[in-house]
Amino acid sequence: MSISAADVKELREITGAGMMDCKTALNECGGDKEKAKTWLREKGMASAAKRAGRVAAEGAVCSYIHMGGKIGVLVEINCETDFVARGEKFQEMCKNICLQICSAAPRWVRREDVPADVIEAEKQIYIKQMPDSGKPEKILEKIAEGKLGKFYEESCLLEQPFVKEPKTKVGDLIKELSGQVGEKIDVRRFERFQLGEGIEKVKVDFAEEVAQAVAESKGN
Repeated sequence: MSISAADVKELREITGAGMMDCKTALNECGGDKEKAKTWLREKGMASAAKRAGRVAAEGAVCSYIHMGGKIGVLVEINCETDFVARGEKFQEMCKNICLQICSAAPRWVRREDVPADVIEAEKQIYIKQMPDSGKPEKILEKIAEGKLGKFYEESCLLEQPFVKEPKTKVGDLIKELSGQVGEKIDVRRFERFQLGEGIEKVKVDFAEEVAQAVAESKGN
């Protein structure tokens, strides 16, 4: 079938992919723009996987302050060239990642970053939730490992649903952009600060120390 220049232009504006890629996608999908969008996304992810071993040492350290200074985020996102780092799409991604961290409060970037003792503790919780199942211990272990998927989805940035588009995971969003710009993109690290976090316990501990000191002084 004949694909018009207007169709190609429209798909390019929607996806940000190159003109030739958009034309190929429309030809492959019989002119269906929605299918073509999916085709381009899958193509981008496949290309991103091939770039996984490359070095990404450029990029940006991005910041975000929310709720009048109540929550702050710092995140380092890497790419391969300064040209891409200064680009509009990369900068928009930086803003979105900051917003994601602020809103969803992940604890780690990826599941490989989760400490082994944390994973084991989670598994034991799941196993203890099935005390009367009658299943062998090895089977309970496998069930517990399967349940870890939800834990990773809640705790690891790349596995979280994107707050602006919950059907898409953050990791897939990054792969899609990687496919569009032709470079490896990697979230290296982040910090999330919340005003007052951890202070309450310090206050309580200090109050207990004062009370103990007063009691000891009275005893003397």
